[in-house]
Amino acid sequence: MNPNTFPTKGNLILAKNSLTLARQGYELMDKKRNILIKELMSLIDEAKGIQSEIDVTFTAAYKALQKANIELGINYVQDIAMAVPIDDRVRIKTRSIMGTEIPLVEHEEMPLNLTYAYYSTRESLDEARYHFERVKKLSIKLSMVENSAYRLANSIKRTQKRANALKNITIPRYETLTRNITNSLEEKDREEFTRLKVIKRTKKSM
Repeated sequence: MNPNTFPTKGNLILAKNSLTLARQGYELMDKKRNILIKELMSLIDEAKGIQSEIDVTFTAAYKALQKANIELGINYVQDIAMAVPIDDRVRIKTRSIMGTEIPLVEHEEMPLNLTYAYYSTRESLDEARYHFERVKKLSIKLSMVENSAYRLANSIKRTQKRANALKNITIPRYETLTRNITNSLEEKDREEFTRLKVIKRTKKSM
């Protein structure tokens, strides 16, 4: 038997303190969950907007690319595409929301320098390059938002489990323990009071 469950005043104080801490913990978990949910909803709305913009931009980019392939030839367009340098300007940092680390993606903005000559290409290729550059920037932003939403969702799930454990297990257990110890101590006090009355009555009758 757990000695902390014995009906003593010291254990009653411990039980009440534990109950207070459990209730405070639940309130904190509940507030954290609500803040994370609000942040998640905002990210979901933002992701939907970015995805819609990507769809429109992708459509425009592929139309321009198809036109360039027809006007310049697929092989020539592929050769030009191979000359485009790899973009290594993406930097990933992190920021914290209620203890949850989420990515903060930074992309260094640079002038759009063309790697091919104007006289040997058509306007459709310039248009395709512009739209695909826009798609790249939107994809970087979308990846950050979606990854953040995924991490927040996992954090919400963990927070919900902890809040449920406090609400449905820890708090009821300490409420029951406090009530049982209180009842036992009150019963002891009544028994002690009755015993003293009997002793006092016995002394008077002597």
